Amino acid sequence: MTYITPYLYYEDVGAAIEFMEEVFGFEIKQVFRDSKNNQVLHATVRTESGKIFVGPGMNSFGTRGTPDPNLVTSMTYVYVDNVDTHYARTKKAGIKIWEEPHVHFSGNKQYTVSDPGGQRWTFAQSVEIQQK
Repeated sequence: MTYITPYLYYEDVGAAIEFMEEVFGFEIKQVFRDSKNNQVLHATVRTESGKIFVGPGMNSFGTRGTPDPNLVTSMTYVYVDNVDTHYARTKKAGIKIWEEPHVHFSGNKQYTVSDPGGQRWTFAQSVEIQQK
């Protein structure tokens, strides 16, 4: 069996995972910190259907947090049980909303936002599931 787990890079990993927990409703499962400065070196958060790894960008590894939230090279697509409830919770955070909830041609009801660290997220729910 093959699993795909996104690994997202942030300038402030601690703030990013707290945001994911408070606003997106994810669960922080693991946090590994630098013993010298308490900086988060790696974290795992759980979504309703999977997990995401989060860490700081490292020059030695050729990675960094998103410098311009208006220009991204990837997006994380997450299925949730109720997209309208999830959107209402997320909207309260006052973050950049790229797309309001709408039915996409793919058959999903979805919305797209950027988090404070510049990562782009689309949250979706299958229209067929929603109508049952």
